Amino acid sequence: MSLVVVVVAAGCSADAEGVTERGPQRTTAAPVPAARAEVEPVRLGTDRERAGPQVVAAGGGDAVYNYAPTLMAEGGRYRMWWCSQLGTAAPPGDDVLLAESERPWGPYSGPDGSPGTAVFSGSSTGFDGMHTCDPSVIKVGGTYYLYYTGAAGHHANGNAIGLATSPDGRVWTRANGGAPIVTASHDVLRDNVYGTGQPAATHVNGWFYLMFTDTTGRGAGWNGAGQFVLRARDPAFGTDVELLGEDGFHRTMGTADRSRSVVDAFSADLMWVPALGAFAIAHETADGTSLTFWDREFRRKPYTSVVIPGPWKEGPGLIRTPEGHALPSLDDPCDRVPVDLVRATVDAAAPTALKYFGADLTGTTACADAARALRALEGFAVPSPERTIDVVLHGKLIRVERRSVAERLSVKVLDHRVPALDAVPVAARLSTAAAGIQTGPAQAGLLLDDKRLWALSDPKLATLNSSKLAKVTPREWAAHQRGPDLIARR
Repeated sequence: MSLVVVVVAAGCSADAEGVTERGPQRTTAAPVPAARAEVEPVRLGTDRERAGPQVVAAGGGDAVYNYAPTLMAEGGRYRMWWCSQLGTAAPPGDDVLLAESERPWGPYSGPDGSPGTAVFSGSSTGFDGMHTCDPSVIKVGGTYYLYYTGAAGHHANGNAIGLATSPDGRVWTRANGGAPIVTASHDVLRDNVYGTGQPAATHVNGWFYLMFTDTTGRGAGWNGAGQFVLRARDPAFGTDVELLGEDGFHRTMGTADRSRSVVDAFSADLMWVPALGAFAIAHETADGTSLTFWDREFRRKPYTSVVIPGPWKEGPGLIRTPEGHALPSLDDPCDRVPVDLVRATVDAAAPTALKYFGADLTGTTACADAARALRALEGFAVPSPERTIDVVLHGKLIRVERRSVAERLSVKVLDHRVPALDAVPVAARLSTAAAGIQTGPAQAGLLLDDKRLWALSDPKLATLNSSKLAKVTPREWAAHQRGPDLIARR
């Protein structure tokens, strides 16, 4: 390995030696606070274990390492960003690469036809002058958010977390004036001088959650292992930030308190699992990738941990929805949650050989009551008692008269009605030929029986529903009380 590669590999590694091993089996972090549960955690099962034998993505060219992936299922495709280094990308240092595939197990290729396209690199100045690594990408309201580790050179606790935004996931603009959004707390100066980085982000009910490593945090272990959590309505974590402490989330004037770690690990990933009403943290342990579950407020562990077995050398990237949620099971959303991921499996002087693994969580009983069924069945449709179709949208039950419209609004129409939904009132009805309005060439919506305007993600939905769209002014459009958007899912 050349000197440049040695330096770059050190740029975003969180191990105590400053090279590439991050195995949490080597850690003895400060104990995570005991789960505050009064009932025993539910024991989940796993089946349908799967693994792809081939390397699914690589940087190509002179890229000697590939690790720390983040994956998004979007529009029938799978997009993966990860940390590598391409000699053609300036300046020399860690780069974030992008590749896409029609299948979760790949193979992935860059949008320019290369094995992996460099889409984000060092700024040459500032905190991320040389290295940009450990990407975590989510999409909220049409904007992609890239959380990443940035470094100007060697560690010296100088790693910090930055944010960039994009309209397409490929062309990025640094946010926060190019300054980091989270820096090392400097509570404890350990032999591991990595600092802060390895972010994992998700978006739940208007909150941005950010989990990350800070080897200087007082809640980390002797070698810096540990994961800390912030949340805010602001994606840049500049205002109204809440920090996870011993007694849950609390408002803070800054982001530097590191009293509580939620899992003993480096390089972890995070996602919200609607069917479980819980967060899942994916981190590496001796037998593979472990999933540790926490409730919404990180106060108790509602489910026992599970393991997706197989070789690993660097942390996992979970395949998630654009907002960082678990994908639903299309054949059994009430009792299964598929978990698929990519992780580096070989350490040839640096982590590489990204491969695919997965398994289904079983025994979730996610439709046992109405509240849980609405979470688990978000985006699904079921037969209604009136020979129409009920679609679960935004946690509400919408009765749709025309089946073809219901099919476009849902990920799948289930063959049988879920009994728990019988206790859920119908929030609104979408009748065939319901009145609609339009302003401009692309902004259209339908008026449901609740007298609210439900905007259409695709105006063609109006044609499918035999609805005529009356032209209105922007002011007339804005005067309507708004319902949730009707999003075409297929």
